[in-house]
Order: sequence, then structure tokens, then C-alpha cells
Amino acid sequence: MERFVSTVKYLTENLLQKQPTEFDEVIEKLFSEVSSLENFPKIPDPQLEECAIQLWNWAVTKNVGTAISKNQKAKVRHVACSLLYCCEPENPTEGVIRKQILMASKTGRTWLDCKNPQMADNFLRLAVKVKKKKQTLKLREIWCLYKLSNIQYSQSLETLYGQLMSRGDGGADITSSKGDVEKDLLRILSCQAESALSQGNNHEAVAYMQRCRDMLQRLPKDTAYLSLMCYNFGIDTYNVRKFEDSAFWLSQSYDIGKMNVRYSPGSEVQAKVLRLLATVYLEWDCQRFQEKALNAVSLANEECVSDSGLYLKIRILVRCGASDDHIRAGLNEMLEAKVSLEVCLSTVKLLMFDDREVLAFEYLKCVCQHFESSPDLGTALVLHIELLLQRGKELLGKQKIEDIITGHYTGKQLTPQALTCLHVMLWDKASKHFEAGNYSEALQWYNYSLSFFKRGQMEPNSAKLQRNRASCFLQLKHLEKAKEAIKEAERCDPDNIFTQFSIYKIAVLENNVEKAAEAVNAMGLLSKSPVAREDRLLVSENAASNLLSLAAQIALENEQQETAMKALESLCETSKDEAQVLTALRCLVRLVLSTMEKSSDEMRNVNLDVLLPYLKMALQKVSRPSLMTVEQRTEEANWFRKIAWNSALQCESCPDRMRDFFVLSYQLSQLCPPDRTLLMGQKTCLLMAAAASLELCRKSLHCSQTEELTQALEHIQICWEVWKTLKASGNFPMDPTDTLLLLYEFEARAKLNDPKVETVLESVLELENVETKVLETIAALSMEPPAHFPLLCKKALRVALTLHKKQPQADLARCSKCVHSLIKLSLPSGVSEVEAHVLEEVWDYYEEALSIIAAAPDDFPEMETLWLLTRAWNTGILLYSLAQYPEAEKWCGLAMSFVRHLGSLQESYKTQMSGLYSEVLDRLDKAKKNLIMEE
Repeated sequence: MERFVSTVKYLTENLLQKQPTEFDEVIEKLFSEVSSLENFPKIPDPQLEECAIQLWNWAVTKNVGTAISKNQKAKVRHVACSLLYCCEPENPTEGVIRKQILMASKTGRTWLDCKNPQMADNFLRLAVKVKKKKQTLKLREIWCLYKLSNIQYSQSLETLYGQLMSRGDGGADITSSKGDVEKDLLRILSCQAESALSQGNNHEAVAYMQRCRDMLQRLPKDTAYLSLMCYNFGIDTYNVRKFEDSAFWLSQSYDIGKMNVRYSPGSEVQAKVLRLLATVYLEWDCQRFQEKALNAVSLANEECVSDSGLYLKIRILVRCGASDDHIRAGLNEMLEAKVSLEVCLSTVKLLMFDDREVLAFEYLKCVCQHFESSPDLGTALVLHIELLLQRGKELLGKQKIEDIITGHYTGKQLTPQALTCLHVMLWDKASKHFEAGNYSEALQWYNYSLSFFKRGQMEPNSAKLQRNRASCFLQLKHLEKAKEAIKEAERCDPDNIFTQFSIYKIAVLENNVEKAAEAVNAMGLLSKSPVAREDRLLVSENAASNLLSLAAQIALENEQQETAMKALESLCETSKDEAQVLTALRCLVRLVLSTMEKSSDEMRNVNLDVLLPYLKMALQKVSRPSLMTVEQRTEEANWFRKIAWNSALQCESCPDRMRDFFVLSYQLSQLCPPDRTLLMGQKTCLLMAAAASLELCRKSLHCSQTEELTQALEHIQICWEVWKTLKASGNFPMDPTDTLLLLYEFEARAKLNDPKVETVLESVLELENVETKVLETIAALSMEPPAHFPLLCKKALRVALTLHKKQPQADLARCSKCVHSLIKLSLPSGVSEVEAHVLEEVWDYYEEALSIIAAAPDDFPEMETLWLLTRAWNTGILLYSLAQYPEAEKWCGLAMSFVRHLGSLQESYKTQMSGLYSEVLDRLDKAKKNLIMEE
């Protein structure tokens, strides 16, 4: 126990020093520590008793405000009371016993307030612990008290009485203390009754309350307390529909209140109890308890007449099916008692609900006469109109409305509340006629409402009313009147989306495209703000988008496609509903495509530019997480993918547009489940996008080429991945994709001066059955500005020439071109490039050319022969100028060897070249001799 005492002391000190945010943890530890004790073991330790007092006082100081919760307060009191009982001495003094009773009863009460009756019972039993053996008391007063209460007193109370006896002859003192103890006992017993009732033990609660009631003769001042407690019990049981128990407790409450008029809760409370008792009988079984219900409400009205009591009596009479005469008597009683107009009108509604129409209208007439001078009379008049309209008596209702309108302009205005109710009723009636197609009738009801507005009055309701009137005029084909109504609505509330929508409708009907466009733009701006409700209709979050959608529909119905497209575009910009936006985009796409079918080539390009942003927006919406299912997302993406694909095919003359459409088609296809067909489509999109980017590069300025080439490379790299996936799924023996991708990649990297271009060429050479045309293209791309890779060009040409020669029948023209290109690339263009290995390489190409000519001298192009001759001769002359005489003679001789292969030019060139060649040889001989002499 020493550990227990030290722990409690430590936690108590800790709690007293803690901040409010840390209370909960310490309280829980204390509660857990004390709850582990069994049957309150005796621990006579002064420190433990001091902790109990400190904890109790601490909880009292925290009773005000929200420093600790009810549950925390209950736990602290639980701990303090338990500790005090553990410290109880063998012979407790009167003060200790009183303290125990106080703390146990208050702890039980606190647990009850926390809706924990089981825990409360433990402490209430501590306060009233019953002894099995009756205690013989020496004082006559105590014995009488015991017999009257039929209570077996607790040890605590018994000990307390023993203390009182030991005081001797202090009779007044003993009487006072005895009264205090008995009052405490009544409080505890009432708490035990409350606890039993909350646990569903009504019989036990009745027993406790009966004991309390028996004590009232000696404690008359507690009459009101006990009466109100029974009333609360009646309310609790009524709320859970236990009518029999509720009736018992309410009857007890009333009876207890009558026991002592001086200390009763008062006639108003007694009447309130009786009214609830009557209500219980009414809802329990009105036919069975009709008489009891009427008696209860009659008694209530005798105790304290009130509006609610008189109204309740009519309710009971109506529910019980009483005759009109009986009810009429009750109605007269209400008027005589001067009940409020509100209660009278509620009574009228009650009678109408019970189908007592004649009686209801008769009573309503009396009410109107009775309250004729009241400023609230309009409420009754409005109700009269409402009831007439509900019963289908529109003609009588209209007469009453016209009377009110007349009164409105003769000083008998309705109150604002009554007028508002009338407006609502009129608009509701007009709305129903409008929905039924009775537009003239609807207009009449709206005009009734308009009669109550002052001319020029500026308020939103006036604008709403004018918009509704305009709708009626439009349906009746009264366009000018509709324009007047909308003009007034715009004056009152121009920044309202419904006003702009009405303006738009009229503009469309007048075929005023400019005005319709202005209204659509205004609606688009207004749609960014929350839309208020229109008339009595609650507007959804996407109401503005729905209006724009309806605006597009109206324009299409009137064959105004341009206006419809503006409305749909505005919808797409403002709506947060992805499905709605995608539907609008589909409409826009279809409208553009329908226009393209009828347009020229020039206009087709314009329409394609219009179509592109729609598809980009569709991609954005479909890609964004939303409430769409996977199937819906796939369907939308696939639909727009096909549109992008077909649009790209129409852009042959515009590579940038073609690329954008193909890229969009690819991006949309990524949102679809991949299959072989889809992958083939992705591959084609990426190939075409890369080709278009390269084409744009060829046509663009050097400063913008890098961006185009980088994009092309991105498309190529992604296409490689797609192509690898496709090849893994099957064979494609005749598919040129590998070749095309390598060609595109070679061109992009060559023009970016990327050193990886050599690797690309090696990949081309590793292809099976590489075509000579591919190599020739590679060679051309190697030297196409800004690319400059002569070595790669020559390598590709040499391989191409080799492949040409391997053919069963070589294509001499293409062989000639290869040799021509090789010679052109290799021949020195200046003194600095004349090197032996270069000349040797070019000499080999010339020999290759001679062998080609020899194989088919008649088929070799004459101009090509002349070009070879000229370039060889010029090389010889260059070498001569450099004093490389043997080489010069060799190259000039090579040139002369081509003369015999000339056709029609042979004679002229032979004469000319022979003379030149002889002259060169003579100079070479002289030069050689001079060189020998110098040596």
C-alpha cells in the first residue's frame, strides 16, 4: 500500500501543477490507479486523506467554465471519494460521516450527468448503504421518521444519528440535523430513481420515487423539486415513445404538485404537465384515452389558460372525430380567450387537413373579422387565398387577390412577411401553369405579382419576375413585349446570368449574332461566380454550364452555328463537369467537321486550326482524374483519337499541323487499353510526327531548327520503344519501320552535329538486305546543311557502290552517281588538301569509273565522262603548279584516257586536248631538265 499512497500523492501534486492541456493524462492515471482497488481497503494515512480533499477542492474550482470536461470532473470526484472512504476511521465523527455522504452523493450525481448510471449507482449506494438488521433508535422522532419512510438506514446515517443522540438534550439541534440528513436522503433516493429509469428499470424507479413522496409530509419545501423531477421523467419516457410510463410520471408530477400548494411549482408548470399528459394520451391511443386526454387538457386550461392548451384541445377533438358542434364550441373558446392570430391560422390548417373544409372557412371568416384591425390581418387573407387555390377555387382566389391589390393601393398594405408568402404562392401557381403550357394563365399570375412592385423599383426579385414574364411572352410569340420585360430585368439586375440568358434568347430569335455573342461572353464571365437560385428552383453547382448548353441548343435549333459554337466554347472554359465538357467538345468537333465537308482547301486549313484546340482540351479533360469510369474514359479517348488521326491525314501541305494532330492522336491512344492494332497506330503516329518535324526543320531558319530536331528525336525514341513492343508480339518481315527510324534518327542527329550519328550509320549497315537507296539517302543527309559528315558520306557511298556492283545487272547511272559523289568529295579543292593518300583514293575512284565505262561504253552518260575528264585534267594542272611533275603527268594522262569515251564531243575535245597535252608534256620535260641541272 505504500507504493499506492506514494503514487497517488505524486499524481495529485502533478495534477495541481499541470496546465489544462495536460489534465487528461494525469486524471486517467489517477482513475486507473484507484479503480484497481477492491472494496475500499482501510488505509489510515493522513497524506491520503489530504490528497482526497485536495482533489475534491480542485474539481470544485474547475467547476465553472470549460477547464475540464464533465467526464473528467466525474473521474476526479470518483478518485477523491474513493480515497476518503479508504481513510475512514473505526469510529467516524459526525463531520466525517457528513463529508462521506456529501462526496458520495455528488459523485453519483456527476456520473448521472455523464450518462453513466452504472457508475453512479456505486456511489449512491455508498451514500445510502442499507443494513440488513434494523437499528433500534432511542429518539422518538427518529423512530417515527423511520416508520414513515419505511427505510433501513445506512451505516453512515445510523452512525450520524448515534452522534446526534450523544449530544444530550439539544432537541432543536437534533431536529435540525435530522432534517438535513433526511433531505440528503431524499436527494439521493431521487438520484437513484433517475439512474434506474435511465437503465430501463421503471419499476425500481417507481419504488424509489414512492419513498421520496412519502417523505414530502416532513419536507414540504421539496414539493416543486420532486414534481419537476417526475415531469422530466415523463419527458424522457415520452421521447422514447413509452407512453404508459410517461403517463404515470406526468400524473405523479401533477399529483405531487397538488400535495402542497404553497410549495408547488406553480399553476403554469402544472398546466404544462397536464398538456404533455394530454399529448401522451393523444399519441398513445386517442380513441381509447379520449376522455382522459380531454380531461387533462381541460384541467390544464383551468390551471392556466394558454394558446397551446386551447389548440391542443382542438387537436384532440379533431383526432377523436368529434362533431362540428363540439369543435365549434372549442373554436369559440379560442376567440374568447383572445389567442394569437398565428394559433388561429394553425387551427384553420388543422381543420383543412382533417377535411373539415366548411368549418375551416367558417372559422377563418370569423378570425378575419376578429383581427380586422390587426396589422397582421394580411397573413390570414393570404392563407385564405392559399386554401382556395388548394381546393381548386381559382376564381374565388383571384377575386381575393384583386381585393388585396386594391387594398395595397388604398392604405391596407400587407406586412412584408405576408407579401412575401403571397409572391411565392403567385409564382408557384404561375410556374405550374407554365409547365402545363398555359402561358397566358401563367402570365396573369405573374402580373398579379407585378402589381405589388413599384414602378422603377430596383431589386433582384423584380428582375426575376420580368424574366419570367418575358419567358411567357416568348412562348406566346409576343417578341416586342418580351424585349420590354427583359429590358426592365436588365435595368434591375444586369449582372445576373439568367438576365443575360434571356437577352441571348431574344437575340437568337432576332438573328442578331453580335448581340448573342455579347450575351454569351457575359454569361461566361458570370458563370465564374456562384449562381443564385432562380424563382423557387434550387440551382445546382453546374447551373451556369447547363444554361450555356441550353444556349447552344437554342442557336442550333435556329440554324446559327457560329453562335452555338461560342456558347459551347464558353461552356468548355467554365464547366467543372468533365463529362459535360467532353460532350460539348464532341459537338464542337462535329460542327467543325460538318463545315469542312463543304469548304474549300483554304478554308479547310482554317477549320483544322479551329479543331486543334478542341482536341487539346479533350486530351486535358480525359487525362485528368475524374468521376468517369475506365470504360467511359476509354470511349472518350478513342473517339477523339480517331478524329485527330483523320485530321492529320488532311494536312499533307502543312507539316506542323500534321505533326500536332498525330502527336495528339498518340497521346489520346495512351489512355486506351493497349492491343496490337493500337500499338500499330501509335507507331505510325510517332513516325509521321518525326517526319513532319524533320520536314519543318528543312523549311525553317537555322535558329529554330534545333527545337524541331529535338522534338523529332523525342518522337523517334518513343517510337523505338513502341516498335520493340510490337516486334515482341510477332514478326513483321516486310515492315520498313527499322529503316525509316534509322533514317530519321540519322538526319536529326547529323543536323544536330551529334557524334552518335556514326552509331546510327553502323546500325543501318547491320540491317538485313539494306537497300542501296537507303545508303544513298544517308550519304545525301550527311552533307545536307547544317550537317557536314564527308567521311560518313563516303562510307555510305562506297557500300552502296559495292552493292550496286553485286547486282546481276548493275544500274550504271546510279553507279556513276556514286562514283561522281565519291570523286567530288575526295578531290582536293586547294593546295593545302593535296596529299598522296588523298590522290591515291581518288585515283581508285577514277579507275572504278573507267571500269564502269568500259563495261557499257554506249550507255555511260557523255556529260559525266566530260566531267570526269575535266576534274582529272584540273588535278594534273594543280600538281604541275606544285612542281609534282610525275603526278601531274599521270593525272593529265588519265584525263586524256577519257577522250576516247566521248561521243559527239570526242573530235573537238581530242584536237583541243591533244595540243594541250603535248604542250604540258613539253613543259614537263623542260621542268625536269632544269631540275636535274640545278641538282
